[in-house]
Order: sequence, then C-alpha cells, then structure tokens
Amino acid sequence: MQFFTWDEMEKEVVSETFARRFVHGEKAMLAQIFLKKGSVVPLHHHESEQISYVLEGALELELEGRRVVLRKGQVLVIPSMVPHSAVALEDTIDLDIFAPVRQDWIDKSDAYLRK
Repeated sequence: MQFFTWDEMEKEVVSETFARRFVHGEKAMLAQIFLKKGSVVPLHHHESEQISYVLEGALELELEGRRVVLRKGQVLVIPSMVPHSAVALEDTIDLDIFAPVRQDWIDKSDAYLRK
C-alpha cells in the first residue's frame, strides 16, 4: 500500500505554463495537472488510455478531427494511441488517469512537454 497527500507533494515544473504531480502503481497513474491560461500541450499520442477530469478552468482539446472544450466538472476519455493536443483557455487544474502508466513521465523523457 502507498499513501499520498497532494498538498504535501512538490509540483514538478515541466515548463513555464505546465506543472504536475503524479502517483502511480504498477498498472495505472493519477496525475494532477496545472496549466496556465494559454498553455499548449502539443499533438502527441501514447499507449495509455487517458481519462481527463477538469477540476477548475477550461481546456480545448483536439482529437480525431474534432475540437472539444472541457470545463469544470466534465470528463473526457481518450483512447489508446489517439493523437491529441490541448490548449488551456483559462488557468486550469486537471486530474488525469492513465493506464498503463506513462513511463515517459516517470523517467522524464516526455520532451514534447518540455519545450
């Protein structure tokens, strides 16, 4: 068993507009994402299925040729290997679940976020 308290965990500052905290087990990862207004998550894809839940703010996501605005209280499921991108329309706090875990986040090889 592992136990965590978000507010006691240090935020990893990935870029000037993107920070995160995450925990993971063997098969799944939970991430708290902090995006400043205007933050861009470039087009990317990954093996992990992703479930995104906006706690505060708004994100505009593009996937499968569609644009979706995700606001506080809304949830989006992104299937495995589907290319997607996002722009923060407001300062945003997002909770993401990934399965399997994002090894590129764990070993910090996620260069697309670190530009």
